[in-house]
Amino acid sequence: QVQLVESGGGLVQAGGSLKLSCAASGGIFSSNAMGWYRQAPGKERELVAAISSGGTTYYADSVKGRFTISRDNAKNMLYLQMNSLKPEDTAMHYCAAYKYGYSIRYYTSDVRYWGQGTQVTVSS
Repeated sequence: QVQLVESGGGLVQAGGSLKLSCAASGGIFSSNAMGWYRQAPGKERELVAAISSGGTTYYADSVKGRFTISRDNAKNMLYLQMNSLKPEDTAMHYCAAYKYGYSIRYYTSDVRYWGQGTQVTVSS
């Protein structure tokens, strides 16, 4: 079956960096657009960044210039490099696989598979 397994979360001071990884298995990845979402306590899950099957990227305004999404189709791996982290970045971060390879806009309702999440905590 399809599995998305995140890793790389942790506790970091404001201004620090973390790199999240997502390992995909079960027959999906190279033809799917992928995304990173996050959800803080009491808030809705929000899209942080997405990348198409061909490598076109999208970033939420709140992370532009600080985060970089990338993928390695040969290894079925998705990454999120997070720099200049802020306390407001604290959230559970989820890997997601969309039902298509590319979209002009990425909707949560179009996510086909979710990972279990990895916690990112940024202290001030």
